[in-house]
Amino acid sequence: MRIDAHQHFWDLARGDYHWLTPELETIYRNFLPGDLTPHLDRHAIDGTVLVQAAPTVAETRFMLSIADDSPEVLGVVGWVDFESADAPGTIAELAEHPSLVGLRPMIQDIEDDDWMLRDDLGPAFKALIAGGLTFDALTLPHHLDNLKTLLDRYPEMRVVIDHGSKPLIRDGHIDAWAADMSDLAKDSNAFCKLSGLVTEAHEDWSLPHLQPYVDHLLSTFGPDRLIWGSDWPVCLLASSYERWVETTDRLLDGLSPDDRSKVLGLNALKAYGLGGGPAA
Repeated sequence: MRIDAHQHFWDLARGDYHWLTPELETIYRNFLPGDLTPHLDRHAIDGTVLVQAAPTVAETRFMLSIADDSPEVLGVVGWVDFESADAPGTIAELAEHPSLVGLRPMIQDIEDDDWMLRDDLGPAFKALIAGGLTFDALTLPHHLDNLKTLLDRYPEMRVVIDHGSKPLIRDGHIDAWAADMSDLAKDSNAFCKLSGLVTEAHEDWSLPHLQPYVDHLLSTFGPDRLIWGSDWPVCLLASSYERWVETTDRLLDGLSPDDRSKVLGLNALKAYGLGGGPAA
């Protein structure tokens, strides 16, 4: 089984993708299920996890409607305003939809680096846990200390760290990120996504630029807690879908067939409770 555990759809006419501007020419157009299907077919990918791209509940409902009509979408990671007094009720209501598997505040875009530790967000985190949902952590390297504190605060919360927390590959910085990721892997049960790395690298990136970062994730989170995803169509800013598939196949070349199967699909089932199976 192979699962693309991180992809997006958007319809620009909806008007809530505020980060998506004409300057991002390559991806400034609609991307919908028919655009992704050829890639899934070509690479024998059995299903996907559709992840939010706008900080609105309206987009979450839009994604859930796509999941209703798209059997390849195995789960949806949506968005709720964690600061709202209505957050627990909204989370409980959305969690009744069988396709909703997680929630993702857009932490990387929030000015307050300590936002995730605010006491008033507690009811939202508790509602997420009670709803059986997974927390997708869209963090940057400088958020990792606070993320570790958050995970210590809610040890029962299932967590997936998106895009390896976006290491500074373009600048060649690895030591501080590597130390923080090692601590998180050692002191929590969090999963980590092998996705989104190409857009953190130079535009002329090649496999050797990515290898040290992927090797570190493999040595810390290991093949039992690393999850493959494409970050399509955002990845198109730096790579074709095909090139990312080929690159990750090479990056994982040293794994046994069983361990490759975990990273490429089985771990996503566990992290999100997909396909009716139990979540880890």
